[in-house]
Amino acid sequence: MAKRASKVIEALGRVLVVEDDALLAAAIEDALLAAGADGIIVCTTTAEALAALRDQSPDAMVLDVHLADRNDGWAIAELVNSVGPNPPRIVFSTGAPEDIPPEIAELGPILVKPYDYAELVRLLREPAAKGLIGRLREAMR
Repeated sequence: MAKRASKVIEALGRVLVVEDDALLAAAIEDALLAAGADGIIVCTTTAEALAALRDQSPDAMVLDVHLADRNDGWAIAELVNSVGPNPPRIVFSTGAPEDIPPEIAELGPILVKPYDYAELVRLLREPAAKGLIGRLREAMR
């Protein structure tokens, strides 16, 4: 009988992709669906992202920090705790990681564009890679 893996890989669930580059958003969506995501919500603006956080309760979020409508997309990350008791996991997606304030960067791992989509999937699945919120959730279990 084969041994079961001792490390449990989390399901991706519903993922909110906040990205204003249509080609990149489509590539992320394809990669996440291929990895077994239950659904993808793509938003291109801050207002769309905030509405999706409030109304659709995603399990995870891929967040571009420089959107066309705002240059501080990380402000969306500051609001995730206000959406309820189970805020989504966050992975930041950026070409300028130095622009993310240090206290915000603690909310989740940062991927520098361009990045490998397999790395994105790995970060969304691994509880230890969730940043401060994920570490707090794990400590409370």
